[in-house]
Amino acid sequence: MKLPEDEIHPAAEGDEAAESTEVVETAEAQAKSAAPASPPRRRKRATKTASKAKGKTKSRAGSKSARERDDWPADQMIVVAVRGMVLFPGVVLPVVVGRERSIKAIQAAIQGERNIGLLLQRDPDDEAPETDDLFQFGTSAEILRYVTAPDGTHHVIVQGKNRFRVLEYVSTEPYLIARVEVIERTEVPDDDEHIAARMMHLKHQAIEAVRLLPEHPEELDTAIQNATDPASLTDMVATFMELPPHEKQELLETVDLRARMDAVSSKLAHLVQVLSLTNELRQRTRGSMEKAQREYFLREQLKQIQEELGEDASPELTDLERKLDEAKLPEEASKEAKKELQRLRRMPEAAAEYGLIRNYLETLSELPWGKSTADSINLTRARKILDEDHFGLEQVKKRILEFLAVRKLKPDGTSPILCLVGPPGVGKTSLGKSVARAMGREFVRLSLGGVHDESEIRGHRRTYVGAMPGNIIQSIKRAGSNNPVFMLDEMDKLGQSFHGDPSAALLEVLDPAQNSSFRDHYLAVPFDLSRVMFLATANRLDTIPGPLRDRCEVIELSGYTEEEKLQIAKRYLLGRQTEDNGLSAKNFALGDDALKELVRHYTREAGCRGLERQIGSVARWAATAIASGERKKVTVKKSDLHGILGPRKFESELKLRTSVPGVATGLAWTPAGGDILFIEATRMPGKGNLIITGQLGDVMKESVRAALSLVKARADQLGIQREAFDTCDLHIHFPAGAIPKDGPSAGVTVVTALVSVFTGRKIHPTVAMTGEISLRGMVLPVGGVKEKVLAAYRAGIKKVLLPARNVSDLEEVGDRVLDAIEIVPLTTIEEALEHALHRRPVPGFEPTC
Repeated sequence: MKLPEDEIHPAAEGDEAAESTEVVETAEAQAKSAAPASPPRRRKRATKTASKAKGKTKSRAGSKSARERDDWPADQMIVVAVRGMVLFPGVVLPVVVGRERSIKAIQAAIQGERNIGLLLQRDPDDEAPETDDLFQFGTSAEILRYVTAPDGTHHVIVQGKNRFRVLEYVSTEPYLIARVEVIERTEVPDDDEHIAARMMHLKHQAIEAVRLLPEHPEELDTAIQNATDPASLTDMVATFMELPPHEKQELLETVDLRARMDAVSSKLAHLVQVLSLTNELRQRTRGSMEKAQREYFLREQLKQIQEELGEDASPELTDLERKLDEAKLPEEASKEAKKELQRLRRMPEAAAEYGLIRNYLETLSELPWGKSTADSINLTRARKILDEDHFGLEQVKKRILEFLAVRKLKPDGTSPILCLVGPPGVGKTSLGKSVARAMGREFVRLSLGGVHDESEIRGHRRTYVGAMPGNIIQSIKRAGSNNPVFMLDEMDKLGQSFHGDPSAALLEVLDPAQNSSFRDHYLAVPFDLSRVMFLATANRLDTIPGPLRDRCEVIELSGYTEEEKLQIAKRYLLGRQTEDNGLSAKNFALGDDALKELVRHYTREAGCRGLERQIGSVARWAATAIASGERKKVTVKKSDLHGILGPRKFESELKLRTSVPGVATGLAWTPAGGDILFIEATRMPGKGNLIITGQLGDVMKESVRAALSLVKARADQLGIQREAFDTCDLHIHFPAGAIPKDGPSAGVTVVTALVSVFTGRKIHPTVAMTGEISLRGMVLPVGGVKEKVLAAYRAGIKKVLLPARNVSDLEEVGDRVLDAIEIVPLTTIEEALEHALHRRPVPGFEPTC
């Protein structure tokens, strides 16, 4: 094999390129050709023995070299940087020289008949090492032979002489010259019992190690037995041991003979132990054993041989095999991993499949097949954690504590999958984090919003380019345990396309009877998800597929009241925004009146995200004032908010909207929580036409027509002249027109607005209503009552009219809200009209158009 020109390596013993070179220039002739200062002379041919090459130096050129040698300071030495090898005194090694500076240094040393200094470089990949990149300790070496092979490579055979330490570098070009301190060998007295004992022990260890080798060299055995000098024996043993270069460098730098002998003996003892274990494994495999044991010992034998003899072609695969063994794979996964690992060993690294298989095996080894976190469920502590992280939500906390109690009493039982449903910003995701903290488990969150490909759940098959595991397996891998609290966020926003239905893939994940053998397409082996605690969140239930919804136990979270928002702002939001914006309680304060102003007139939502954004805006304003030096401390009051945030964003429209007949206040449910809805009815001269606007759905349009039919049928009882229906066109509008609306719950509100516009009686501005009506005048129950009542409370409504059959839904509404609002249960439409309408019409009202 031809080595690169820019490298210097230890050559193999018996290098045929060096042995088969026919006729080459002697060291002296090559040195002359490289040194332009030498006078021209006839080039001579020489034989390839080192002694003859040296003999040639006694010519005139040799005399010149002798003179130059006399002028050279005795403490200076030409130095060559080597990589991957450490030469010890007394040892002969062949070296391949490739770098230009190294070639010039070798030739100059030969010309001057000087020894060369070999220094190990710290980074073997450094092509141009500087002086700081070299170790300070090295070995001076005599050049026994220097030849150039037919392929142009330079081969040198050197023999180590003495250790030396670099004191300083005298020159760096065209090669390194250093002022050195030669460390002479310490003479050992013949009567030194400690050295003699160490030498006997070291010789015994070395002979044992050599004989444990499968094919031990006899000449090395003989050399060790015949060794009489402790230092030479120590350096000889250090040379033949397979050690990393930096460890051999440590032995070279150990000047004290006793310490060096102890260090070599320690490393040799480890080598003997490994070789003994290898032979023991080899003997055991000859017997009869089960197939699995045989494979294990064969792998161990191969691993030990490769590590100790340097025959490991791919340490990455050895490390990967170790990781797979430590991963505690189940039986099916273990068989698949072994099969793929054997394929990988037989496959060249340049093969297209090599990287794919390696990535697959790395994924298998990194999954927490047998890693679990121990549950530490303490209900008192869990309640404290829930109260620390969330204010209010008593019903939700109660259900979560019940859930944890069951898990504590029956850890291995199959628990239901809790689905937290509520508007944005009410704390659904953070509740999942609190549950994980209360149980002492890892928490991992997967957002399902916009997921429309089944492969994002189940993964891609490995036949595809860029294949990877699905998000379920990747999240488990990221958690690092096989029993985390797994939050499936925004489950109601799952998509569907021609790539498959991800909600169908989730059915297996969330089914306790199936998820113990969940099979990801990429892994192609089952993974146990039965120990994972799944939680889900959603803003609405109607968009979740039925089978998926059936696997969950729904816990509904409603919006917060004004008082709850104030407490949340004080306890959590204000402190968080203060810290996030570099402020502290010493230089920033937000008064209670300012917080109330923010809640009432700058946010109108069920959750608290908008409130936190507004607090953040105020905090940034304060940070700017403090950072610019305008103020040292900022206390924001209610009167300051207009200058900071601008005019109020929300004002009460109740009195303005309901100041004329025909305008009623309804209650609506939205994914963001409840809200109030104004329904406007007006009449004009015409022919009895009905106009409906406001981007309504079919159900709502039918509800309006039913309300009009009911009013027409009871016109006499309601005091409405029948001629009005024939001479007036009726227009019913649902602001805001850009927002789609649907549902039957506006029936009571529409009837009230129609009666108001036809009788001229205004509707009380502090009354809001909801409920479906029938043609018989019955008030039917509706959904979302809790959210609607909370919306009425936020809007300042004093009286709420709702179906009598919905009164039971008010149990989840807080006492503070119920104390502030009068709840009127309705059975018939007449009850609603009695509570909603004024007694007398407005002055100047005309009953017909």
